[in-house]
Amino acid sequence: MKMESSERAAVSGRRGRLGSEPPLDPVALRDIVASAIREDLGPGDVTTELTVPPGRRARGRIVAGEAGTVAGLAVAAAVFAHLDPGCAFNPLVDDGTRVAAGQTVAEVVGSARAILSGERTALNFLQRLSGIATLTARFVDQLAGTGCRVLDTRKTVPGLRALDKYAVRVGGGLNHRQGLFDGVLIKDNHILAAGGIRAAVERARRMAPPLLRVEVEVGTLDEVREALDAGADMLLLDNMSVSTIREAVRIVARRVPVEASGGIRLETARVVAETGVDYLSVGALTHSPPALDMHLDLELWEDGGDS
Repeated sequence: MKMESSERAAVSGRRGRLGSEPPLDPVALRDIVASAIREDLGPGDVTTELTVPPGRRARGRIVAGEAGTVAGLAVAAAVFAHLDPGCAFNPLVDDGTRVAAGQTVAEVVGSARAILSGERTALNFLQRLSGIATLTARFVDQLAGTGCRVLDTRKTVPGLRALDKYAVRVGGGLNHRQGLFDGVLIKDNHILAAGGIRAAVERARRMAPPLLRVEVEVGTLDEVREALDAGADMLLLDNMSVSTIREAVRIVARRVPVEASGGIRLETARVVAETGVDYLSVGALTHSPPALDMHLDLELWEDGGDS
């Protein structure tokens, strides 16, 4: 899997570039994996060190326990490589592949101690990221043919945002903001603190770089009109009924992109998309995705001696 610096990626909050799809940042990957291994191993894996000879090598298969979309193979590879630089990790599918229950997704060969010590950390990453990709892909399937795309949110696990948002992209979704730094999203509390929608938008226009999108969260049709009049680049329709969303889309009349948000579920996604909105933002993609079941089978042992 090719990975490039995130500095080369387009910023999702720039005008016209919402949903740019940067690759997985190798610096973030390295730091996240190192932190996870420190958390699990501490001063050492006592069970493995007491029971497994240091020279023994092993081969393991990572198997999907249920159907879903795979994401995070490079993360699993990084875990094993961190523990055994000589480890060989062979992915048998690409990230984004929809696999069946019982399908082997990767093989790993190396130090038996490293494989056993890294097993849970590697699987934790794979299961979470594949769960995000699988849920995202289900939303993408629901929206097929509507012209509407699914967006993630900042509701990610602290410290894992780069991975969580990568998994959304693997599943076919788009990233909204990476953080508070790459897009202006004026929400209800900003509006209150600024003294109203117009005041907030005008101040953002004066102070922000010229290419930074200014999006405004609105909850009523009057706020839709006010945000449009104030010059918003995009509207977020927050917790509106389907009929109100449809009327808001009519008022906007394609002048700016429109995002719907608030409690959108798989079973309601298509109905909302068919109102004519451009995007659905779904916090559940990253705040509560079911993990995709995976396990590691140790398939072959090679005795390299006890030294």
